[in-house]
Amino acid sequence: MRTYLGCIPCIIRQALDATCFVTDDEAIQERVLREALRAASELDLRTTPAAVGQQIHRLIRQLTGNPDPYREVKEQFNRAALALYPEMKQRVESSPDPLETALRLAIAGNIIDFGVNAHLEESEVNATLRDALTTPIHGDVEAFRQAVAGAATILYLADNAGEIVFDRLLIEQMPRERVTVVVKGSPIINDATMADAQTAGLTDIVEVIDNGSDAPGNILETTSEEFRRRFAQADLVISKGQGNYETVSEEDKDVFFVLKAKCEVIARDLGCPLGSLVLQHHRPEKSTLA
Repeated sequence: MRTYLGCIPCIIRQALDATCFVTDDEAIQERVLREALRAASELDLRTTPAAVGQQIHRLIRQLTGNPDPYREVKEQFNRAALALYPEMKQRVESSPDPLETALRLAIAGNIIDFGVNAHLEESEVNATLRDALTTPIHGDVEAFRQAVAGAATILYLADNAGEIVFDRLLIEQMPRERVTVVVKGSPIINDATMADAQTAGLTDIVEVIDNGSDAPGNILETTSEEFRRRFAQADLVISKGQGNYETVSEEDKDVFFVLKAKCEVIARDLGCPLGSLVLQHHRPEKSTLA
C-alpha cells in the first residue's frame, strides 16, 4: 500500500505518542517530533508508511538508549491474553464452527496495536473479543477454509505481542505441520518478536522464524534472505494486521489479509467500513503468456 496524505498526520501523531510513552524528557520528545516532521516532508508517497515508521522508531531507540521501549506493555498484554486463552480456547472447541470462531478471535486480537492506540486498555480488548463473536466478517470464510486445507505450506505473518496468543487459537485449527509463523527480527513498536512467540507457546506447536527486520510489517528489501525465500515459496500467506497489509498488499502472492480496520485510510484502501473484521483475499495475477 502506498502512503496517502491522510497517513502523514498519523505518522506525526505516532512519533509523538511513542516518544511520550517512552520518556518524559521534552528535549528528546522535541527532537523526535522535528525528525518526524522532516521525514514526513521528504516522504515519497509511493513508499509505504512503514518505511517512515522504521526510521522514526530507530531514532526513538537511539535517543532514549532503550532497545525495546515497548517491552513492559508487550509483557502486560501477553499476560492478559494468556489469562484469557483457556476461556477463548473453550469457546473455540465448543463452537459449531471452530475455525471461524478462532478466526474471529484472532482478528479481534489485532486491536492490541500501540502504533494506532498508545493508550489501549485491557477492558477494550475484552470488549472487542466479545463483539467479534457476532460481528459480520468482511470477507469469505469458506474461501479461507478451502485455501488453508489445500495449501502444502502456509506462512503466517504475525503482528503484535498479546495478539499472538489469539493467533495461536487460529493456528491450532490449521494443519500445524504445514504452518510457519513469522515474527519480527528485533523490537519495533509492540510487534511480536521470538520472545513473544515463546511466551505465547507458539514455538511448542509450530515452526517460528524471524524476518530479520526492525520495520513494522514486512518491507521485503529489509528482511532476511531466509524470510524472502520462505515468502516466495509459500503456497499461502496469512498476513495479520495493518502493518503487514501496508507492506505486503502489493506483492504477487496468494495472501489472506486478516485484521481489524482501525484507521480510515486502511479501511478506505480495503473498501470496508472503519472497525470491520477483515478477511481479504489477494490472489496472484495470472500470466497472460501462452
